[in-house]
Amino acid sequence: MNNLLKLVSKLSELPLLLASAVLFLMMALTFADVIFRSVFNTPIEAATELIRIAMAIIVFSALPVISGRNEHISVDLLDNLFSSYWDRLRSAAMAIACGLMLLWPAQRIVVLAERSASYGDITEYLGIPQSWIAWMIAVSTFVTALVLISRGLILLFWRNPEGSTGND
Repeated sequence: MNNLLKLVSKLSELPLLLASAVLFLMMALTFADVIFRSVFNTPIEAATELIRIAMAIIVFSALPVISGRNEHISVDLLDNLFSSYWDRLRSAAMAIACGLMLLWPAQRIVVLAERSASYGDITEYLGIPQSWIAWMIAVSTFVTALVLISRGLILLFWRNPEGSTGND
């Protein structure tokens, strides 16, 4: 089981590397657009389009990893009221509930991606099929749902996973 956890841990670095690379490219594009706009009075016309796509890639590629590692922003006002046992049960229930709730938007995004593909929707300047972006978002949302459900089940049934409660 430890080998599987190590493999999953290593594989989880790939989406973060993608998000980091896209963030760097987005920064370089923004910098170049500002320079071209200010110095040469000729903005990069597709910059807004590329930045929108980059934002989707950054957010949705990192979402499964952040969910799996329980690195969401959270407010822990009531955490002191729960013993470690109840904290673990609460964390497991929340992870499973959130994972199950994510299945509906993921399914809706699939419908939108199929519709976009059937209409032949493309981006304005570069002609990138919008369905590609929607499919990436849908797959990422499904993976996030599976990660959350798996995380909740691990918290429920695995005795002391890596010595954690649920809110590391």
